[in-house]
Amino acid sequence: MRIISLFILLTISLLCHAHEGGNYEHSDMLASMKPGDKAALLMVHFGTTHDDTRALTIDAINAKVQAAFPELKFQEAYTSRIIIRRLKERGIEKATPLDALLKLRGEGYTHVIVQSTNIIDGVEMESLRKDVESVLPFFKEIRVGTPLLYSTEDAEKVVDILGKRLNTSMQGKKAAKENIVLVGHGTYTPSTAIYSQMDYMLKANGLTNFHVGTIEGYPTFKTMLAQLKAAKAKRVTLVPFMFVAGDHAKNDIAGEWKEALEKEGYTVSAHLEGLGQAPEIQEIFINHIRFGLKHRMPDIMTKKAAYAAGKDAE
Repeated sequence: MRIISLFILLTISLLCHAHEGGNYEHSDMLASMKPGDKAALLMVHFGTTHDDTRALTIDAINAKVQAAFPELKFQEAYTSRIIIRRLKERGIEKATPLDALLKLRGEGYTHVIVQSTNIIDGVEMESLRKDVESVLPFFKEIRVGTPLLYSTEDAEKVVDILGKRLNTSMQGKKAAKENIVLVGHGTYTPSTAIYSQMDYMLKANGLTNFHVGTIEGYPTFKTMLAQLKAAKAKRVTLVPFMFVAGDHAKNDIAGEWKEALEKEGYTVSAHLEGLGQAPEIQEIFINHIRFGLKHRMPDIMTKKAAYAAGKDAE
């Protein structure tokens, strides 16, 4: 029993070290709390107006994190103001991250860990961090977890998960000849580079029938199409590289992209499953919460001050 316990501790230690990458230091948020302090977990989603995919993704991970962290008060928020407005018209109320944080403060919560279901560290994460910064004086501590694809280790895990899940699901379609196109949302910031990284890593791991494209970033439809032509593809399956399979999946992917590829002569199908439906993907987010509860990222100026004082970087 002692050997098993030591193995588990060693494994956790190695995982934490891998995720840190020199950017994090060990700091147990819950252990640092004083009598009277209260801790909460705020799950933040971009959101969706589609009830079917919400139940399979957002609702599913909400339930899973509540079961994993029963000691934390659970709160949910959406970042898309358009989605919040449309849901309100249907009588469904969703809070913004700022509203949710102020509500938690009003209820006496002093420590909060915030975890989003964003795929990349793009503009939605930037917006979330600005909301958090605006209320920092009202709390003893707020920590913001990282999105799905933050570290190289995250990307490697996702490559492995997608390779196993999608190649298995395509077996009935002669998987060896099926080309799978992962379609991400994309962004206008440098964070769009993660999609090219994922394309490279998929192929580097032997998944040469996988290609990545984005709706509003790079790789574009055109660059993805060039890869299909180079691979002499005939059959293509489009898959959302997004947490939910909502508007973009049903309209852009299963609509415009499918039609455009069919005009190019491909036999095309759409596998409309959001990343959030995969239990393995949900587990990555849960592990990010676990990591965030035990680690924090020091302010860069604090680190520079230490270096200036003679402390060498490790």
